[in-house]
Parts: sequence; structure tokens; C-alpha cells
Amino acid sequence: MLEVRGLRAGYGGGRMIVDGVDLRVSAGEIVTVIGQNGAGKSTLLKGIFNLLPTRQGEVLLDGAPVGRFASHQMLSAGLAYVPQHHSVFPKLSIAENLRMGGFLLRDRALLARRVAAVEEMFPVLAQRRDQYAASLSGGEQRMLEIARTLVMDPKVIMLDEPSIGLAPRMVDLVFDTARQLTRLGKAVLMVEQNVRKALLASDRGVVLELGRVRLEDTARALVDDARVAQLYMGVRQDA
Repeated sequence: MLEVRGLRAGYGGGRMIVDGVDLRVSAGEIVTVIGQNGAGKSTLLKGIFNLLPTRQGEVLLDGAPVGRFASHQMLSAGLAYVPQHHSVFPKLSIAENLRMGGFLLRDRALLARRVAAVEEMFPVLAQRRDQYAASLSGGEQRMLEIARTLVMDPKVIMLDEPSIGLAPRMVDLVFDTARQLTRLGKAVLMVEQNVRKALLASDRGVVLELGRVRLEDTARALVDDARVAQLYMGVRQDA
């Protein structure tokens, strides 16, 4: 569903942070990208979504090239991006935030149906729909961000560090939500530093080092890989 070929991306004036990445994500699948700080994980997602000044390579959605699309055009085509830092509108209600997710929809009736469907998926948001988004906890705000993204009914959702700063219970909820998205047939590309939990919720994993893919395998194989455990999960190996 999503295919990236030879992506090179950076901020201009220096080396490419992402340097020739190939990856794919199929419908109903979670692929998690892991790596140390500075490996280029978040830059990869921004590069795919055409948010960087320097960018080369191909991005295909259902086989069609979208790499030169502006971000709003990518969203219309079916590729969504939830950034690392909270992006809710704190002084708007939860219901208003959800409607903002459909800002590209001109059909008001369709927008209302989409919002209702999303509220059915996230009952806690429906119950508090008239409250300000600022009243939500960090984990609930992350749920709102994902729910808002779903109003456009994307085919592929990219999540940048969705568990960052969340309590353990909310971390589990975020990953459960990602799995729920795959049951709807959506593809999920996720960048995460909570490596073990993310991989256990994923189908495949990609290890990024200095902007390049160094290892790609099933998520279960990466969890069991001694080198991955030592470098990215803090597991000490016997001498």
C-alpha cells in the first residue's frame, strides 16, 4: 500500500539525514522503525510526508506516485501523519477537534458520518465531546489526534513516537489502538523508542542506523535478536 524507494531527506546545507531508504507497508500491517537518537527516524516520516526542504526518491501509495504532493494532497490521497508533539487544538472542544480533522471534506453530511463513526471507535471521546481538548490527559490527547486523523479515512497512518511521555496504561492503549486500525484494513508505519512494546504490537520492524536501513525482519525475530535487545531494549548480554 505504501512504498518508499531510495528516499533521501534532510534540512539543507549538509548531509542527508535519511540516505537511501527503501521500505513498504501493506494493508492491515504495522511496521515499526526503531533506532538510536539521531538515526533519522522522525526525519524519515517527515520526508515521506514532504515536510522537508531537501528530498529525493519516490513515495508510492497504492502504486501511484505521491512524493511531490503537498501535505494536504497526500492526506486527500490517503496518507496521514500524526507528529510526535501534541497537535490538538486545546481551546476547542473534542467535537470541534474531530471536525477539524475533516477540513478537506466539502460534504457536510459525509463529515458528520465520519465523525460519528470515529466517536463510536473512541467512546471516551464521545462521552466528553463538549469538553475542551485541554482537559484531556496526554494519552487521551494522543487518542484524539489519532481519531481526528481517521476522519479523512486514510489508507496509511504514520505515527511518530505515539507513546512518548505517556503512563504505561496509556502506552498499552496507544498500541492497542494501532492494532485496531489494522483490523480496519489500514497500514500503520510507526516510529517508536519503546522498542519492545512497539515490536510486540507490530508485524515487521526496521532498524535505522545513520539514516540507512541496517536490518529488517519480522517483529518477533527482532524482539528475539540479541543485538537488537542489547542496543535498543537495554538488555545486557553475558560476557
